[in-house]
Amino acid sequence: EDEEEDEGDEEEVFQRHRSSGDDWEVSGFILCKELPPRTVARPWQLAYSTSRHGSSLKSLYRKLSGTDSPVLIVIKDALDEIFGAFLSHHLRPSETFYGTGETFLFMLHPRFKCFRWTGENSFFIKGDLDSFAIGGGSGHFGLWVDENLYMGRSSPCYTFNNCCLSETDDFRIMELEVWTFS
Repeated sequence: EDEEEDEGDEEEVFQRHRSSGDDWEVSGFILCKELPPRTVARPWQLAYSTSRHGSSLKSLYRKLSGTDSPVLIVIKDALDEIFGAFLSHHLRPSETFYGTGETFLFMLHPRFKCFRWTGENSFFIKGDLDSFAIGGGSGHFGLWVDENLYMGRSSPCYTFNNCCLSETDDFRIMELEVWTFS
């Protein structure tokens, strides 16, 4: 029964984001092809969503504390752009950067693009109590999100050699989802 619910959750994300156009559905399936082999054929589970669970980084950390699954973060900003990150390990508070080269950044809508590890540094994932960051180098984070899961910033960084994921460096988060692989 739980498995059926999980599949419903997976379908729900496609239904909800479909309002952005059919691009989302196509991009969603393209993104699946980019995920590491260890996630293939594992059901996606919605672990956290700002619309369901509120906008608190501490709550997000709590929700993920029991998992050892990699996670997929999907953000929809105020301009209806969709982007995010695949993390080799779940988000948690940490003194230093952690994670592996499986971690990557992506843009889903209006265009699809993946940014993989360059090998330049190992600044993959960093969790603080007031924000989290994915990718870094030269004082810039590939993706940074505040403690209220409300404001974010994206900049080119050495870890992924990415462009800015959003249309503007600073963006407002309309929806943030975190998916795990059971």
